[in-house]
Parts: sequence; C-alpha cells; structure tokens
Amino acid sequence: MKKLLMVTLSAGLLLGVFSCKEKNPLLTDYNTPFNVPPFEKIKVEHYEPAFMEAMKQQKQTIDKIVNSADEPTFENTIEALEYSGSLLSEVIGAFYPLTSANTNPEIQELAQKFAPMLSSHSDDISLNPELFKRVKAVYEIKDELDLNPEQQMLLKKVYNGFVKGGANLPEDKQARFREINEALSLLAVKFGDNVLAEINNFQMVIDNEADLAGLHESDKQAAAEVAKEAGLEGKWVFTLQNPSWIPFLQYAENRELREKLFRAYFMKGNNGNDNDNKEIIKQVVPLRLERAQLLGYPTHSNYILEDNMAKNPETVNGFLASLWEPALKRAKVEAYDMQSMIKKEGGEFTLQPWDWWFYAEKVRKEKYDLDQNMLKPYFSLEAVKKGIFLLTQKLYGLQFEKLTDIPVYHPDVVAYEVKEADGSHIGILYMDFYPRESKISGAWMTEFRGQRVAHDGTFIPPVITIVTNFTRPTADKPALLSLDEAQTFFHEFGHALHGLLAKSTYPRLAGTNVSRDFVELPSQIMENWCNDPEFLSMYAFHYQTGEAIPNELIEKMKASGTFNQGFATTEFLAAAILDMAYHTLENADMTDVNAFEKGAMDKIGLIDEIIPRYRSTYFQHIFSGDYSSGYYSYIWSGQLDADAFEAFKETGDIFHPETAKRFRTLLQKGGTEDPAKLYRDFRGAEPNPEALLRQRGLL
Repeated sequence: MKKLLMVTLSAGLLLGVFSCKEKNPLLTDYNTPFNVPPFEKIKVEHYEPAFMEAMKQQKQTIDKIVNSADEPTFENTIEALEYSGSLLSEVIGAFYPLTSANTNPEIQELAQKFAPMLSSHSDDISLNPELFKRVKAVYEIKDELDLNPEQQMLLKKVYNGFVKGGANLPEDKQARFREINEALSLLAVKFGDNVLAEINNFQMVIDNEADLAGLHESDKQAAAEVAKEAGLEGKWVFTLQNPSWIPFLQYAENRELREKLFRAYFMKGNNGNDNDNKEIIKQVVPLRLERAQLLGYPTHSNYILEDNMAKNPETVNGFLASLWEPALKRAKVEAYDMQSMIKKEGGEFTLQPWDWWFYAEKVRKEKYDLDQNMLKPYFSLEAVKKGIFLLTQKLYGLQFEKLTDIPVYHPDVVAYEVKEADGSHIGILYMDFYPRESKISGAWMTEFRGQRVAHDGTFIPPVITIVTNFTRPTADKPALLSLDEAQTFFHEFGHALHGLLAKSTYPRLAGTNVSRDFVELPSQIMENWCNDPEFLSMYAFHYQTGEAIPNELIEKMKASGTFNQGFATTEFLAAAILDMAYHTLENADMTDVNAFEKGAMDKIGLIDEIIPRYRSTYFQHIFSGDYSSGYYSYIWSGQLDADAFEAFKETGDIFHPETAKRFRTLLQKGGTEDPAKLYRDFRGAEPNPEALLRQRGLL
C-alpha cells in the first residue's frame, strides 16, 4: 500500500513537470557561458521536478534497452546504459555540490528527500533482471569482441556494478538490499547535517583581551571580525572552523581555554543532543555489514576493497601496521620533547591532546628558530594561487583566464577558464575559499559536470570546483595562509587537474573516477612542489614588500621539514585503523560507540597525548562520504606520490618536461586502465615504499 502511494505521488509530480518545464532552468538549455549551470536562475522548487523528469527519462531509456528485439551488443546495451542518465547527471551536478558548499535548511531537507528516491532509482536499474541478463550476455562473450582497453574497462565495471548491486540475489534478498540502501542513504545525509550543526552552534566568546595572550595580531583581528558579524562588537569569537581553532591551539597561552575549544572540536556529534551521531553509527555499521554479507562477502571492507588497488583488508591492515610502529615511535619522542618543554617552563602538568599544538610550536621555535607565523606573509592566497598557476604552466603549459561574466553560486566564488598553451579550451574551474555557515568544514574538489564524450561524439569539457575553508582577509590584510593551508590548496588543485585534464570517452571512467586508493595520487604529488626550496623562491612573495621568501627562511623550512611527522602520521593512521576496525567486523551488534573507539585505539597502543584525526562521531569521510574502508587511501597514495615526485627529482629538474608529459597521460586516462598499470607506465617500475618513509623522516 505504501509503495502504491509512493507511485501515485510520483505520477502527480510528473504531471507537474510538463506544465512548468519551460520555466525550469534545469530542464532547458542553459544558455550560459561555457554551458555552466545558471545558478542565479535556479530556485529550490526547481530541483524536485528536475530530478523526477531526469529519472523518468533514464527509466524510459532503460526500458528501450530491455525491450529491444536485437541481440545484446556492447553498443546497444553497455554504451546505451552508460549514456542513459545524461540529464540526471546534469541535475545531480547542479544540486549536490551545493549541499556541502552553499546549503540551507531547504536544501538539506531536499537532500534527505532525494536520498531514498535516488537510491531506489539506482536499485531499479541494478536489480532489473532483464537488463542484467543483457549485460551478462555481453560480458560472457567479451573475449570475442573487438573492444579497445577503455571499452573493456567499461564492460568490466558495468558488469561488476550489477553483481555488487545485488543483481544475482534472489528476489526476497533483493527487497532487503533495497531497504538497506535507502536507509544508508538517509543516514549519510543526516550524519553530515549533524556535524555541520555542531560546528555552527558553537562559539567561544572572549571578552578579556588578556585571554588572547600569545595569539598573533592577525588571529585576534580575525576573531574580532567574527564577533562583530555575530553582533558581539568589542569581543572575540573563536569557532570550530579550522582557521579559527587551529591558531588558538597553536598560540593561545590560556590552557583552560585551549582545552575548552579542543573539547568542543573533538566532541562534535557526541554531546547527547539532537545532533548526536552515535545512534546513526550504530545503525550504519550493521547495515553495511548486512549488505556485504547478503552479497557473500564476510565484511564491508571485503566488499569495498575488492575494487581498490589494495584488494582486501589483510593488505590494508598489513600496510597500516608497517607504518604504525615507526610513526608511534617518533610520536613518543615528540611527546617527550614537549613534556620536557613543559617542565623547563615550570609546568607541573602532563601533556594532553589540547597542549600538543601549542608545545609543538614552542619546540619548533627552539629547535629550528621557526615560527609558522613567520611564513604567513609569504603565503598570501593570491601568491599561492599564482604559484599554482605557474606550476601548472611549467608542467603542462596551462593558462588561466579569470571570468567575470559567468554565473556563480555564491559571491565568494571566483571562476577561471582553463586553456592549453595554444589557447584552446580545457574546462572551467570554480574556486570557493572562505568559511561560512552554509559550508561544511574541510576542503574538497568536486564537479558540476564531468568530462565525457557525448553519444553523438561531441567532446564535453569539464566544469570543476575547489572548495576550502581558508583564513579570510581582514580589514587591513589579505588572506594569509598557513603552510598547511597552502599545502591544502596545492592538494585540491591536484584533484582539479585530474578532472580538468581528463580525456575519456565514458563518464564512468573519466577524471577522478578511479579506485579510492589511487585518487589521492594526483592531489598529493602537488604538495611536494608547495614547499620545495626551488619552487618556493618562484612564488612565495611577501604580501607587503613583494620580496621573495629569504633563503634563510627556506633553509629553516627544509631543516624542519619532517618535524612533528610522528604526530601527523600517528593521528592519521589512528583514524584509518578506526575506519578499518568498524568495517572489518563480522558481527556488528554494537552497543557503545565510544567504547568501541576506545577499544580499537587501546589495541594499537595509541598514546593518551594523541587522538585520531577524526573521532567516530564527526568522521564524515566514512559515515557521510564514500571513504568507508578507504580512509587509508591517503597514505596508500602517499607512497605513490613520494615515489612519483622522486621521478622528477631524479632527473635534476622538478619541472622535467618528459616526466610531466608522462604524468599528464596518467591524469588524462582517469579510470580507463588498471591503476597499477597506469603507475608502472609512468614510473617504469613499481612504487618504492621507502620513498614515503624518507619523505616523512621515519626511516
């Protein structure tokens, strides 16, 4: 009865589509520069009818494939299926980036409404027995077909997608499979909404300037401007946005306030209020396990990792374990150095997680005479952006032309046309730099439109966006980035290049549509240039004097290059191990999330002075993103990027043209070939795992 009611409601919605189709910008030609979404014309009420129409059109195409009297072929089944959702992809591209970059209660409500609808629509395709029969028929004669490598990969991914989507399950288990997918889609949206609410609901208001002792003037000024915007003029406000809480933990002398702010950070989603995520986790983990076991996998990790470079949880856990001992050993030495600093200054307390950032800066200053704030004047946002543009010009000949007559989804957003050296069009790049309440924390790259070749042979260029939460400019200073923020910019730009330089035929295989533990290679290799001494002198210029960063400061950066890497690697590994602990369970009857997390960390011997980079209740990568059993991929890709950058350095030229050409080929191919083969084709060998340990000073 409920299912019939849903169908009736959907039919009513579809009737409304045709009456307003001319007025819905999502269902007409965009008529915008470079055919980007017409953001200024799109209203909240346009999304639902657009989604309904797009799903309807895809269903009609699927019906034509299924009902064809012709024998199944690659062209009339696999390719036809691949192109069946073109309109739906457009609508998804115009909606979902905004759910994290420029959301509001109406968009959040729609996202929760669309999640089960899209899950059901996807299941209608992957669980269509007649469609699978045709796909399977083509797959079974794959060796007899004259397919090129990209077509072979598409066929493999389509067939495997059906199998992992439940196509081989009996009807009763397919029904349960659908229920699980719908439930998980809703829980993922709710988890992310809760974290955003926790961030937006917290403010640490300071009205005594003495409590700001140790902070730099730029950080004080930024906090004063946040207070002013909140109607608290004359006070200072610190939030859970990275540009706010990180400097406070690094420099504020008031230990009690450092603890207050850090506790608010690591207790997100764990406060027993309406935004608590523990119950969501207790539902997500067993549902994922049940889905995997329905398909014959012992754990969710086995289900996920089969398609990754690592292939199975044993390989991932072995890899993480091989790094854990040297990382933890270094972290213990770092903790000893900080405890010694506390004692030296007359402190009688034991180092705690909210002290680490503060005393790390003190030890850095003592050992290397380097204060991170000495670097900020050389890393203005504009200088870093110009540096990235220069780097990509040197490596790939790219040009960037700022656009002022193109629709943007928020006034903060800037847009560029990306061109080849000969001026030919590559794609559009949006960049959205600053924190706001409508944006979740962190940094990411996504796409409004991925590169593809249309069914009629037309090349469709990509429309890519980078979203960050960098320090805002103040009344008298431009946005000055920390070294970590500068590295984040380089990182996300690497993802953007992966999308921009894509040259695939099929959207499923283009750009960043690669295995999870390969996708971070293009981003992380860019970080190597960020603080390379040779390249620093080419882009890091003082925002006031225009002078290049002095050699003395570069040498200090170089000398301290592996400082605090025990901490950085340990906190990351702890989070990756926590991810695997949840998803390698074979019985997920979980009663206490906090106890489970503590048990997982006690098992590996995580020291009290460090917490995982992401605790369970705000671990959005794995509970509201698509990194479940995949958070390890950052450091897995780390061994690739360290080795890949050594390929440049071995030539004596960090911009070596031939090496850059080979790496661009890797970027262009996206997911059209096996990632291990793509890497070997670039490097001429398997990656050397010691490159990562050398890079982090852990050998």
